[in-house]
Amino acid sequence: MASVRRQVIINRTADDVYAVIGDPVTIADWFPGMVNATVDGTTRIITTESGLPMAEEIVTNDAIQRRFQYRLAPGFIQDHLGTIDVFDLGDGRSLVAYSTDCEPAALALMIGGATGNALKELKRQLEEDQQPRR
Repeated sequence: MASVRRQVIINRTADDVYAVIGDPVTIADWFPGMVNATVDGTTRIITTESGLPMAEEIVTNDAIQRRFQYRLAPGFIQDHLGTIDVFDLGDGRSLVAYSTDCEPAALALMIGGATGNALKELKRQLEEDQQPRR
């Protein structure tokens, strides 16, 4: 299994950032290539720009630790775990780490590239909109 981690510092509080990360349907707003997300219990269905639906299992959504984890449903991916952690830097900024553990290993690099772009977009949106999240 391969692991890839991308990270970014966002000029927003950890609570502001996790308000977005911890809401599973908002991923379509900040993850390029995704146009819709719905949640039913612990299942999230992501729809890509090409119309491809992808089922995910929400494993962890912990507002105290500010950790969100999900697994892509088995299929062409043998095993997958995505983890997003939001760390409070104590000065109104946050470190956001997005990790991907994946088999086959080659897909980890592809997913890691996408998560890096997603973090850039999340940063852009949150720093552009300086209003506190509720």
